[in-house]
Amino acid sequence: MEIEPWLATDYELVDELTWKITLREGVTFTSGRALDGQAVKECLEHLVEVHDRAKGDLMIDTITADGMTVTIKTSEPNPTLLNYLSDPYGCIIDMEAGITEDGIVAATGPYIATSLISGEELNLVKNENYWNGTPGFDEITVLTISDGDTLTMALQSGEIDGAYGMPYASYPLFESEDYTFSSCATSRAFFAHMNFESEIIQDPAVRQAIAMGIDKERFVTDLLDGNGYPAVGVYPDNFTFGGDAVTAKEYDPDGARSVLEAAGWVDTDGDGYREKDGQKLTIRWLTYPSRQELPLLAESVQATLKDIGIEVVINCTADHNSIRVDPTAWDVYASAMVTAPTGDPAYFFTTHCLDSSAVNNGHYHSDKLEALAAELSMTFDTDRRGELAVEMQQTLLDDNAFIFCSHLKMSMISQSDVTGLVAHPCDFYEITVDLKPTA
Repeated sequence: MEIEPWLATDYELVDELTWKITLREGVTFTSGRALDGQAVKECLEHLVEVHDRAKGDLMIDTITADGMTVTIKTSEPNPTLLNYLSDPYGCIIDMEAGITEDGIVAATGPYIATSLISGEELNLVKNENYWNGTPGFDEITVLTISDGDTLTMALQSGEIDGAYGMPYASYPLFESEDYTFSSCATSRAFFAHMNFESEIIQDPAVRQAIAMGIDKERFVTDLLDGNGYPAVGVYPDNFTFGGDAVTAKEYDPDGARSVLEAAGWVDTDGDGYREKDGQKLTIRWLTYPSRQELPLLAESVQATLKDIGIEVVINCTADHNSIRVDPTAWDVYASAMVTAPTGDPAYFFTTHCLDSSAVNNGHYHSDKLEALAAELSMTFDTDRRGELAVEMQQTLLDDNAFIFCSHLKMSMISQSDVTGLVAHPCDFYEITVDLKPTA
């Protein structure tokens, strides 16, 4: 989770707007074209033309190429330029070779895409001219198998050689010498957005009670069978600005009851749920089923919040994206995301928490957070960026604007005759040159 040289070997921050990047000699695209400054310039100019998030993240004003160097001038100081160039959208592709109608490109990796059906199947063949070693397989097929039972049977039968996203209930079937597990903590967080357009969520006592009423330990231990880590803040403990640097409300049902009582939420009719001014304390919980952990989280929350007098009505739907943009349709939205895909803390805040954020689903606003974010955007010192990230997380937690429930324990399972299928905190680096048949 730190910046490392790859297609580049060095960089120089000429001034706060200008970055000079030195490229690696001897790299070619799968099209046969040599990687040089002009190729990188063409790729990045196309990227910011067609990709809105990349355009906003990179803030590129101009790019100049000179042999094996690329000089990027940004429109404003951008301390995270190198981090965002390490995002998957920053992969360097040959624009002379173009992009097929199916979405296939010529890049610099160990395999060449030969066919692609988006969301279903990707076929790869060995890149005989790969610059960084010899790929281990002549061919690789990547299949999307969304049904957990089907995925389990495919690995058991040998139809596939490795899997990611296996249902936790299936793990015991693969705990033998015939299979290999690779696991690591990731920054993929399962968390709840509070909807500040909702009248009931605008009550700080309700937000605090929800935060105190979610049993994160039980969710991870019992429902995820230990395949996760209880979360405190945005990032797991293995980040310097991670969970052990901040504090959040702990599971305390008695304390939550007291908070609600003091705010006037009481059960007057004896149905087990609290009311105030004639309004029942009901929370509409929106989530989706494509990540197996989220329906389990919804059920866990429904049970523990019922215990403190809050009714939770779950809407678990594949249509969540069209619903979450309607602030009248939900009170709490639970989702999952990789919070630090490029190792820098800014990503979560810029996407989810600020007035300018594209997915500030709950329309949260904090003057303090906006000021901290403004300082973060101008800060190049890595240590100071970490300190600001801690302050920003604590601001969210003090407002109970987001509740971070768990971080994913990512596991890859492969047949024992495969080596090099290694879990990575970012989910992005599985098919590498080190993926090989066992000797």
